Amino acid sequence: MDIQTYYEYCLSKKGVTEHFPFDEDTLVFKVGGKMFALSSLKEWENGRPSINLKCDPEKAQELRGLFDDIKPGYHMSKIHWNTVTVNGELPDKFVRELIAHSYDLIFNSLTKKIQSEINQSEN
Repeated sequence: MDIQTYYEYCLSKKGVTEHFPFDEDTLVFKVGGKMFALSSLKEWENGRPSINLKCDPEKAQELRGLFDDIKPGYHMSKIHWNTVTVNGELPDKFVRELIAHSYDLIFNSLTKKIQSEINQSEN
């Protein structure tokens, strides 16, 4: 997956906004004000692209055991976040599924009111 595909896919999800809350290097995607994906742009430029994604704790452990390119979240809660290297080893479709899982976890954790506002703003 290239950076443009990652960027466009994240922004295609309902209610997603992009931010640089930490520095000018760390691109963060949020829904309802909560992070679901973040990446270092410098790492992408240096040929080491990765994405931090929220994940169900049991699924996170399972994925780490199955794929060398999925590690505990860098600078994040190791229980709830994975760092996914996207250098071509993992199929783009699978990476999109991981992004969608992260988005869904965050979206579903939002209040019903915020979920409704996001859904209404997208119609």
